[in-house]
Amino acid sequence: MGSEEQLPEIALDNNALYQEETFTDGVNGSIHRLTPVSSDGSPDSGRAVRFTGHTQLMTSAGALPLSFEIDAGNLEEALQKFPEAARDNLEQTIKRIEEMRREQASSLYVPGQGGGPQGGGAPGGAPGGGLQMP
Repeated sequence: MGSEEQLPEIALDNNALYQEETFTDGVNGSIHRLTPVSSDGSPDSGRAVRFTGHTQLMTSAGALPLSFEIDAGNLEEALQKFPEAARDNLEQTIKRIEEMRREQASSLYVPGQGGGPQGGGAPGGAPGGGLQMP
């Protein structure tokens, strides 16, 4: 990049700070309690405490990380809602993956269907008549 003007400024929003605490069983996942704080670290009672869940599912392609909001007023409620929130997030993730697969499949280009040299639709065509990604 060469010039500092091209680099984005990365800074924290002083009005959106949270103190994060992690609760875990060491096996199945964790719950993070995000307590709002002001820029001096003191509690900010004007904003609500937030809870997020984190876990991973082992798949044939490796670990699939899941992170999700848990609508809860306290840690006990967050623990009770964790399984349903994780399941909902997994369902949404599977839908997004399926949609990405459909989009990827619809963007495949089959050589020989275009007018390029050697019937490949692009200069040089695809070696061996294989598929090309645009």
